[in-house]
Amino acid sequence: MDELADLTERLVSIPSHEDETAAGDAIEEWLRAETDATVERDDAGNVLAFAGATDDPDADSLALVGHHDVVPPAPEQTTGEGTDGEYVVERRDGRIYGRGTADMKGSVAAAMCAFRDAAPPAGRELIFASFVGEEVGGDGARHAIDAGFAPDRAVVAEGSTNYSKPGVTDVVVAHRGRRGSRLVARGEAAHASEPEAGENAIYRACDAIDGVRDLDTPRATVLGNDVSGSLAVTIVDGGETWNVIPERCEATVDERTVPGGYADLEGVADAVPGVELVVDQDLPPMACGDAAFADAALDVARAVHDERGLDAPEQVTKPHATDAGWLAQAGTDCLVCGASEPGEAHTDTESASVDVLDRCYRIYTGIAEREL
Repeated sequence: MDELADLTERLVSIPSHEDETAAGDAIEEWLRAETDATVERDDAGNVLAFAGATDDPDADSLALVGHHDVVPPAPEQTTGEGTDGEYVVERRDGRIYGRGTADMKGSVAAAMCAFRDAAPPAGRELIFASFVGEEVGGDGARHAIDAGFAPDRAVVAEGSTNYSKPGVTDVVVAHRGRRGSRLVARGEAAHASEPEAGENAIYRACDAIDGVRDLDTPRATVLGNDVSGSLAVTIVDGGETWNVIPERCEATVDERTVPGGYADLEGVADAVPGVELVVDQDLPPMACGDAAFADAALDVARAVHDERGLDAPEQVTKPHATDAGWLAQAGTDCLVCGASEPGEAHTDTESASVDVLDRCYRIYTGIAEREL
């Protein structure tokens, strides 16, 4: 446990909100020093390591996946001015505090140790991957996938702790995606004293917004777990001055998607003259299609909890998009399991429990060694 906590602190101390290079260097150096795996660094900065049946074309492959980029730290989380300088790391009351402990360098450290220590069954290729650019839309994962990264199964080490009940690390079998869109309304400008001479783009946008409010959000069921989407207009921007009929107005829509389902925003745009749907971001949802994999992972997680006298974890769903969405879209059966608890990631008091990090290490090791 001390080694894992020390490795977590080392990774967390390295700034990686603007440039992930130094954090990737530390991960790569540790893997080369601590394992006999084939370690690679791709053009995007992703760190990949391969062990086990790497020369067997018929081997099944299992990846332990994380990311080493973080969101910008709060000023109090660095030793320099603003967000410059080394990150501050503190260990107290059984937790490690600092930017990236929860999201997700703590779980990356647990996956690194599990990758080193696990003895996978014959015929399995065990892979470790830490991606860049997860926080900005999965840039690293998409680069790796485009270059041929295609494990059969993956455990993505995003947060799953305290989901079904306090004190447990659950197994996530599905999560929502996010589509960020704009309903762009165009009209015709005119002097506001003669509104009939123009076409008010704000009115057209309002008609489209009414259409959004009337939409049903999609739902899905994954391995017996219900996943519901959501839909909200979050920004309205139109008009330039008080005495001109506006010729343009935009309504920004935050849509949380589910496996296999989107809200019919295209239909809303088509129903209102002068309105166009523009999709700015589409982070895919994830659904595990391998029930045996999900059940085996849950068995491992329950055994780890039982050894410590803890309540049993469950198969659950997650509201946030992760790199598991990109991997699932490319054909990998994914699960999410990690140390981060709701309310920890991206905060100025971000932290992770040392005990939970050790729990994740044992879960990852057990899954890597389990016949699937």
